[in-house]
Amino acid sequence: MHLYMARAVFFEWEAPEYVFERKGNDWYWALGIIAIAGMVASILFGNLILALLIAAATGALALSTAKDPRSHVFRVTDEGVMIDENVYEYEHILSFSVLEYIDPTLPPALSLKTHRVLAPHLLIPIVGPDPVELYDFLADHIDEGKHDESAVDRIIELFRL
Repeated sequence: MHLYMARAVFFEWEAPEYVFERKGNDWYWALGIIAIAGMVASILFGNLILALLIAAATGALALSTAKDPRSHVFRVTDEGVMIDENVYEYEHILSFSVLEYIDPTLPPALSLKTHRVLAPHLLIPIVGPDPVELYDFLADHIDEGKHDESAVDRIIELFRL
């Protein structure tokens, strides 16, 4: 647990945690059909627990895709990168990269790989600060690394989550 101390803030911005895309009725119908097919197959193979797991996961996915993303405050300080009040100290960040997308509607993103088990890869949209200035600042504190899209990122993009 970190005690709150005064930190020198070099960059600060607010942005949603992800780019929200409203799903149409067809998307939810497809989700339901796939889930029912998976549940029927699980029951036919005698795996009731998997059928229940598919039903619960489908419900959770449908609910999470229907809600608007939360907005977070991002800060780059003298100690590390902050997301709201959570501090990712520089010594616990393995590497960083500033990603730019071909799609001009998507903002650039700050990609951080950390030592944390529950948050090994953070992808932070950069809305406001100059990405080049942010890159120059972080290059003095963290090693730069090659950060490619992960399989999870590709699945999220494929299913428009």
